Amino acid sequence: MDILFNEAEDSEDFGYQRKDSWDTEKVEKIAGHYKEILKLMGEDPEREGLLKTPERVAKAMLFLTQGYKQDPVKILKSAMFKEDYQHMVLVKDIEFYSMCEHHILPFFGKAHVAYIPNGQITGLSKLARIVEAAARKLQVQERLTNDIRDAIQNTLNPLGVGIVIEAQHMCMQMRGVQKQNSVTTTSAFTGAFIKDIKTREEFISLISTKLH
Repeated sequence: MDILFNEAEDSEDFGYQRKDSWDTEKVEKIAGHYKEILKLMGEDPEREGLLKTPERVAKAMLFLTQGYKQDPVKILKSAMFKEDYQHMVLVKDIEFYSMCEHHILPFFGKAHVAYIPNGQITGLSKLARIVEAAARKLQVQERLTNDIRDAIQNTLNPLGVGIVIEAQHMCMQMRGVQKQNSVTTTSAFTGAFIKDIKTREEFISLISTKLH
């Protein structure tokens, strides 16, 4: 059951209250685990600075993984229209934030999403929303790329889909190899983006060019 909380901490001095909806049972269970984790790390979860930390982390994790409750297919179908247009539709530089399933650390960057309609188009904002839905869960970049591609291909049945994702991974920058400027690029294509070299080259050219 979702219950409305008044998230007023650190905000009363500014004259507003932020309201968020949380599943209280989930928050309590997750917070309990984080309290134990703090103890295992050698911290004292009862000291002043950490009293509310388990609850805050629990809410943060539920927010960062809200994609488990979202269906990319439903998002696309909520704004599908018949349209006789068979040229590339591209939304590039879609910012996203996700969590690496190997270390539960963030990776983030930009997704470039294109498709060639085959009688059906979707609202442009829906392309950004499915990136968000696919990213807001424990992921690896390779699967995230395929998830976005498959959602568009299976729902709109376009002539082709092209996806490129560029991301920085905190698991590489904060720990492990600690390479601060590394960027990982993944791509996934269907239909015309595979069969037609010119189509794929046009897509790569457009996402590489600053037209605005």
